[in-house]
Amino acid sequence: MIRAPGFWRRGFPSPLARALAPLGAVYGAAAGARLARPAPRAELPVIVVGGLTLGGDGKTPTALALAALLRELGEAPAFSTRGYGGAAGRPPFRVDPERHTAAEAGDEALLLARSAPTFAGVDRLAAARVAQAAGASVLILDDGLHSRRIDADLALVVVDAGHGAGNGLCPPAGPLRAPLLRQLAIVDAVVVIGAGAAGDAIAALARSSGKPVFRAAVRPDPEAARRLAGAPVLAFAGIARPEKFFATLEETGARLVGRRAFPDHHRFSRRDLFALDRQARTLGARLVTTEKDAARCPGVGSVLPIVIRFQQEEALRAALAGALTAAA
Repeated sequence: MIRAPGFWRRGFPSPLARALAPLGAVYGAAAGARLARPAPRAELPVIVVGGLTLGGDGKTPTALALAALLRELGEAPAFSTRGYGGAAGRPPFRVDPERHTAAEAGDEALLLARSAPTFAGVDRLAAARVAQAAGASVLILDDGLHSRRIDADLALVVVDAGHGAGNGLCPPAGPLRAPLLRQLAIVDAVVVIGAGAAGDAIAALARSSGKPVFRAAVRPDPEAARRLAGAPVLAFAGIARPEKFFATLEETGARLVGRRAFPDHHRFSRRDLFALDRQARTLGARLVTTEKDAARCPGVGSVLPIVIRFQQEEALRAALAGALTAAA
């Protein structure tokens, strides 16, 4: 996948974005119409986690955090993800992180599967049936808000507070998956991760339309952070917003002596890995990457896991419980 252009991230449309705005309006109209499309219901409760933009909002760590809350409520959650590569064209299948590769299932699927039963495939309704037969009491869709392949009992949209809605336009002019107001209209609540004026603006807009807002923060795994504190590090990441990972890594106290950013879902070649190893040796540094990237290049360097911490955890737990009760 290609890297998102820099002008998407500005808080206002650049001249190039304005030139592309008519194409963005066409994209937005089609995406908005799809959001209004009715979706089939599953036989078990469904929680959908969507991202406001085309990548990097924090959907997967949010889905993992929600699964933990659901387990505390006595539920048996499972995940449904579209997957990448070979998974996209197959009937839904249960992901085995010990057997499947990122090329077969997708990096997010491998990460999710280490937490709860995970089913990859485009047909979300079929995935719900398979998950229920496997013993799941609730299904969490990592993404799936915009495809409308299955209806949600609770629909959440995740916002990166530092990025927000970018320049407020749809592709190719901007990063929004659909017009902002159309997205907010179909969700039950908004999750804002981190701090930033862009996120505050969307939170205020959501509250003005009666949508609850849950604040959250990204935190590095404490044990991994302890091991990295003070160490010279060459960081590399092939995610939508590598700078977020680099900033989190710096929070551990690691000394970033180098950083390499690759496109989202980048498939690392032997040449890439050889170059990274050589650069790390030259710098006398430790290679460190994200959990998602580690799924695509297992055994290369150290991994810095991250977790999402909700500020209004009790309120979110109540929202989850309410959705489950209403779906019963």
